[in-house]
Amino acid sequence: MNPSPARAYIRFYAELNDHLDAQDRHRDLEHEFFVPASVKDTIESFGVPHSEVELVLVNGDSSDFSRVLRDGDRISVYPVFESLDITPELRVRRHALRDPRFVLDVHLGRLAAYLRMLGFDTVYRNYAGDPELVRISVGEKRILLTRDRGLLMHSAITHGYWLRETDSRRQTAEVVHRFDLARSVRPFTRCMVCNHPLPEAPTRQCPGCGRLYWQGSHYVRMQGWIAQLVSQD
Repeated sequence: MNPSPARAYIRFYAELNDHLDAQDRHRDLEHEFFVPASVKDTIESFGVPHSEVELVLVNGDSSDFSRVLRDGDRISVYPVFESLDITPELRVRRHALRDPRFVLDVHLGRLAAYLRMLGFDTVYRNYAGDPELVRISVGEKRILLTRDRGLLMHSAITHGYWLRETDSRRQTAEVVHRFDLARSVRPFTRCMVCNHPLPEAPTRQCPGCGRLYWQGSHYVRMQGWIAQLVSQD
């Protein structure tokens, strides 16, 4: 006689539902298992990267990723709370990563330029492979932005985000909104090419790569776009 499977019940909140099929969103999902698995493995079995998760409650108690599920467990999975400090409740990692510093994969060059234009410290190399991206994200405590969900499931990654949008300007708005960055925007203070901070002057030359910046018609257009971007958030 075959043994009956154990059952746990899991629910994903807010934008974590973007990773689920439409019929599975915003509701309790039954998870059957014969061999107990960790919270992390269970979450990722639904296609949700652990690096987008900040808080896990098992039967109402904050849990880490290594906890092994038992029959009847109820799991609630929450994304990063950028506007709310839940540090006392954290178990999945030591602390929230509130410093908005990023590393982007090789397909996001235009987004990297926009984030730098907004003043955010953004590492981007058009030749960087997955191992280098992981190393930079972990070693420099940077949020990894990517369209590759599998990369965000790398065990070493602690903070990452899967971009839902494909257009670079929409991606910029998405990042600003998701990480609550509107009040942190410092336009034209960082080189769009090499990420080096720029001196304050009407005509500026990047100390890192030598590129010249000046306040021409393009500057006025970008100011308008940035103002609209910040006001929408």
